[in-house]
Amino acid sequence: MPYLEFDGKRAYYAGDISGEGVPVIFCHGSGGGHQHWLYQLKGLKNSLRPLAVDLPGHGRSEGSAANNIAVYRDWLNRFSKALGLSSFFLGGHSMGGAIALSYALEYPDDISGLILVGSGGRLRVLPTVLESLRNNILPADLIDYLYALEAPGELLERGKAELEATAISVLYADYSACDKFDLLEDLPRISQPTLIICGAEDRLTPIKYSRYLEEKLPGGQVKIIEGAGHMVMLEKPEEVNQAVINFTGQFAANH
Repeated sequence: MPYLEFDGKRAYYAGDISGEGVPVIFCHGSGGGHQHWLYQLKGLKNSLRPLAVDLPGHGRSEGSAANNIAVYRDWLNRFSKALGLSSFFLGGHSMGGAIALSYALEYPDDISGLILVGSGGRLRVLPTVLESLRNNILPADLIDYLYALEAPGELLERGKAELEATAISVLYADYSACDKFDLLEDLPRISQPTLIICGAEDRLTPIKYSRYLEEKLPGGQVKIIEGAGHMVMLEKPEEVNQAVINFTGQFAANH
């Protein structure tokens, strides 16, 4: 299994670092893990070098979840250096998109381009959700907001089981990090080409979030995917993969 050791702890990632193609690091959202990118790891490996990381305190990575996006951003920078990557595309879903935007501002020379999935320049969380998690209670309707209404039952069941198996302390830390995140004023300073993917039925980060990113990011381009909600990369993996291939193909010649 691909583990890296740095900061005195083990970090897990999925994917083949020795493969061919432009490297892409995919970063999951709140309470998630590398498994949210399994369709991308499989579907993109013949055209890119996709890797999916478990953030500290998530999945198989050691350490603790953080309540601050900057902590994850700096950890990801050390992770990329430990991998030996000096230039790569950075993809992020939801909270992972916040980490990607923050990374592009803090370490711009590392980033060839961004892939933001179901994310935004600000990610406020409903106070009732934070209050529930603070009281160690998983909000009953949280899973309903993650998928489109017509998402397959099997996908919903898997997502529900995964959510219920996640430590509430991890969810609370992640959602707190999202709630404090706000880079709306900084977006025009992010010059890297950016693909912005959003499910047409995303209720957590609606289309207007993606349209705002497209408007404010100098290199932003939006791809709306019909019939998908917040977990668009699991709901419509082929459409997401094709969008990523089309996007990165524009810039692969620079590597």
